[in-house]
Amino acid sequence: MSTVQLRRPPVGTERPEVPHGARTSRTRLRAVAERYGPVLLMYGVLKLAGFAVFMFLLDSAGDFRKKNPRFGGGEHAWDVLASWDGWWYQQIAAHGYDPALKPVPGATGRLITLEGNSAAFFPLYPTLMRLVSECTGLGLYGAGMTVSVIASFAAALGIYTVTKHLGGHRAGLVAAGVWAVWPGSGTEWSGYSESLYTALAAWACYAVMTRRWLTAGLLTCAAGLCRPTAVALVAALAVAAVLSLRRREDGVRRPLAAVAIAPLGLFGYLGWVNYRMGDINGYSKLQDGAWAHKFDWGVHTFNVLTSIPVGHFDYRFAMPFEDLIGVCVVLMVPVLTVLLTRLRPPVVLVVYTVLSYLMVMTTQQYFGNVSRYLLPLFPLFVPLALAMRRLRWPSLAAVLGTAALASGSYAGYVLFVLGVP
Repeated sequence: MSTVQLRRPPVGTERPEVPHGARTSRTRLRAVAERYGPVLLMYGVLKLAGFAVFMFLLDSAGDFRKKNPRFGGGEHAWDVLASWDGWWYQQIAAHGYDPALKPVPGATGRLITLEGNSAAFFPLYPTLMRLVSECTGLGLYGAGMTVSVIASFAAALGIYTVTKHLGGHRAGLVAAGVWAVWPGSGTEWSGYSESLYTALAAWACYAVMTRRWLTAGLLTCAAGLCRPTAVALVAALAVAAVLSLRRREDGVRRPLAAVAIAPLGLFGYLGWVNYRMGDINGYSKLQDGAWAHKFDWGVHTFNVLTSIPVGHFDYRFAMPFEDLIGVCVVLMVPVLTVLLTRLRPPVVLVVYTVLSYLMVMTTQQYFGNVSRYLLPLFPLFVPLALAMRRLRWPSLAAVLGTAALASGSYAGYVLFVLGVP
């Protein structure tokens, strides 16, 4: 009886055995890269194209702004990206808060009677800015840009995930691309909090859609530490939770816990500011007296919408280029909202969109900034994405690519140079 001898490979040529855990990790990483890589690539390429056009326009315009970092001046041209609100965020990151209601010395009229201070700006973004600065050694400007850019990609992934849940992979990709070129998208890569807030809102809505209630509550709580408009997200989560309780889908404790957690960030910060100011309505008084931001039932918005078509710019805070773009966005939102509701999406998306829109429309403010204020209304991208997904890739690339190049002007240069972002 013959025997078969197994020959061993020469010494040094054996392939090392990969541990099972390492193989599993590699498989997971490969799966994540295959799933999200195209999303990040599409968003990154479109943003880089628009950002390059913006920087070209900025360089071509020359130096005509005030040499004050608060208003867009500074050592470098790109300092404009951290002007206005960005300047305040840097002050908070460096020095903290000092909430107060201080009358402006010598003020005699009814307008702007209070001295502006950092309490008007919510704490999450400057806190992350300070943390990144201390951990990396970057200055506050670089740290703020880092937080915004990373958050913008997180928002793109959140928007993709929500849209994919409703319309598939291709629609999700298109929605992420629309986020890169939407009016107001210039603030996504700047010293502003829009990207961070949108990322938290998108993932919070997705958590509600997939019935991860505690995650949704925590993300909404964090969003409430980012922007006051998070009240719309809190309300949207509450409505979804009530419907879940009526249907008895997820028990009682988790939806109720989410509803209890969600408003803690928003109302916790407002309560602290009001306490420090010694006024139960201190935050609202500061916004009205120092920045002329107040609830006015939409009177200011109506004045703008009826003035621009006839060529009048005699309303408050008039900025022709920005305001014209703002009017286009304001009129486009109801149309897209109707198209969104016809898709019968989860109620959290509809409530969040409608309430966010109404909050902006019923507030007196710099109307030219409305494209920035409406930037977080990511559910509006869903009907656009579902329609555009039918395009072939060359046509889709032409549409989004052209919009990306144009966004360097309408979503970047107009916002930061011709107006007040």
